[in-house]
Amino acid sequence: MAVTGLHHVSAIVGPPQATVDHYVGRLGLRLVKQTVNHDDPSTYHLYVADGEVRPGSFLTFFPWPDGRPGRIGTGQATATAYAVPLGAIDAWQDVLAADAEDVGDRESRFGASVLALRDPSGLRLELVETPDADGAWVDGPVPADRALGAFHSVTLDSRDPDATARILTGALDYRPAGQEGDRLRFEASGTDRARFVDLLATPGPEPGRMGVGTVHHVAFRVPDDDAESEVRERLLALGLTPTPTIDRTYFRSVYAREPGGILFEIATDPPGFAVDEPAGALGRRLVLPPHLEPRRAFIEARLAPLTLPT
Repeated sequence: MAVTGLHHVSAIVGPPQATVDHYVGRLGLRLVKQTVNHDDPSTYHLYVADGEVRPGSFLTFFPWPDGRPGRIGTGQATATAYAVPLGAIDAWQDVLAADAEDVGDRESRFGASVLALRDPSGLRLELVETPDADGAWVDGPVPADRALGAFHSVTLDSRDPDATARILTGALDYRPAGQEGDRLRFEASGTDRARFVDLLATPGPEPGRMGVGTVHHVAFRVPDDDAESEVRERLLALGLTPTPTIDRTYFRSVYAREPGGILFEIATDPPGFAVDEPAGALGRRLVLPPHLEPRRAFIEARLAPLTLPT
């Protein structure tokens, strides 16, 4: 199979410090990269991951401190779910309630316990208890028995669910894995992590609007450049207009907007995040792509300094 599950999810958020405090200090994910948006170097591009820094756990952020709020709705990925160990949700409910976090009700989905919450920007997250949760950050601030690791799934609210399903199965190697109410589950083969995509069978009542608190795109992982080229050809054959391959420093990417309005990315596993700083020091300083390095002083002067949680 060319596609082996989810690679990363990229979202638009508010102030960068609040984002780091929440995801690293509170949820216990690992900050693995401080860089800038290559298309707008005046803004950060931040990456958090599991302790092993493996694809299938990367949540990336474009902070817009003064950006307008978005609206979560059709044509978007509406929730990003992390897998947590069995029994972890009880502990998370206590911790998050004590911190006055925006936490929803616990529910059961496909036999698993799910807890919904929102981050400080309003982005929807979910914690899903599963016996195969992996990737806990051993040296992180959260005990391993409730630590977030790899993704469990993303939820897609497509304007055309049938067409989106055809892309998932016809180009991205997903297979139907069940239905519960209005939720269709698809599963990737050849992976033990980040393998589920949930598709709402009926479009939501309100169209999404890009802005703070919304997902910008969902990326699917492929092992190498050849697999990425193969998937790009499949997308072309299904009538989509994927971009050429773009070098994103830590992976190579192809983008295509699927018929339901959601921006998909195909991202390679290599080269990884240690290409421009030591693996043991990931995320501790601002790194820039070579073409922006001569402008470092100018760029740093326009970025709010970040304080990493201890």
